[in-house]
Amino acid sequence: MATAMNRVDLDGRPIRPITICMIGAGGFIGSHLCEKLLMETPHTILALDTINLAAICTPADYNTRPLDTIYSNFIDSLPVVKYCTENNKRLIHFSTCEVYGKTIGSFLPKDSPLRQDPAYYILKEDASPCIFGPIEKQRWSYACAKQLIERLIYAEGAENGLEFTIVRPFNWIGPRMDFIPGIDGPSEGVPRVLACFSNALLRREPLKLVDGGQSQRSFIYIKDAIEAVLLMIENPARANGLANVSGEPALEVPTVDVSSKEFYGEGYDDSDKRVPDMTIINRQLVGTPRHRCGTCLNQPSLINTGHMLRQLRRPSQDLHPAEETLENRNSWGFVVLIR
Repeated sequence: MATAMNRVDLDGRPIRPITICMIGAGGFIGSHLCEKLLMETPHTILALDTINLAAICTPADYNTRPLDTIYSNFIDSLPVVKYCTENNKRLIHFSTCEVYGKTIGSFLPKDSPLRQDPAYYILKEDASPCIFGPIEKQRWSYACAKQLIERLIYAEGAENGLEFTIVRPFNWIGPRMDFIPGIDGPSEGVPRVLACFSNALLRREPLKLVDGGQSQRSFIYIKDAIEAVLLMIENPARANGLANVSGEPALEVPTVDVSSKEFYGEGYDDSDKRVPDMTIINRQLVGTPRHRCGTCLNQPSLINTGHMLRQLRRPSQDLHPAEETLENRNSWGFVVLIR
């Protein structure tokens, strides 16, 4: 554990040790955050995790397990929010970029030049509407559940004084983020984008591009994302409210086209672009991420497929496989700060 000596916040004030209860400490985000806190801060960590608290956040499950998706991401989260409100504890909640849903630009004619205008697709925490598809598209169950818990947290802040930060991850990538079907996870499972690509490369199969690669995403390496989260924890005055956390736009790689219905099943729908506005977090907390996507893919812990992905790139082809949200796949995303 690091010592408290000479540690100051972004405004030059000494950072005093606090106790942090982390729910979901064994998952993708939680495990990296635990490491960061233990290695670089004097804070005390109460790390909690259990499979019974697993929140469903993989697109393949949204259509087939909508009830589990809604319960795990909203109903099961209610006691944590209530506890923080009633006991005057600050809450950092990990939500998702999914809450934005579809962009305004996606409703314009396909040949409209306005589709390329950032005003119609850049997603801003304090301005962008949350636009979802029809009820029969159960793929939106996750986004709706996440948005509703956000609204509850926001309302607790407005009516009862809850101090909170809502983090909206945009495709955080890195070690421990996912599984390879049949190797370190269920053979019938459908993981997220990099694990899907890695699985195909390991099996010498084509890389599947869902719906022609129309959907676009942004990526950020987990170490850069966690750096931003640590700043949120230690600079509460600068981190009240909502925050997008993301990095680079999508990669390019050769693929084969499959339909979303074929890949994910009946009831799937998607948002066209997920490109965040980073003004708020850059102004209040942190600047440009340090790790480029190519550097991230070189990490040995990413199944050693980074070099294969680079060799297979073709400038004429766009990547974005299907809907991908690289949040904590095993756990809730809550950090409760106990003063």
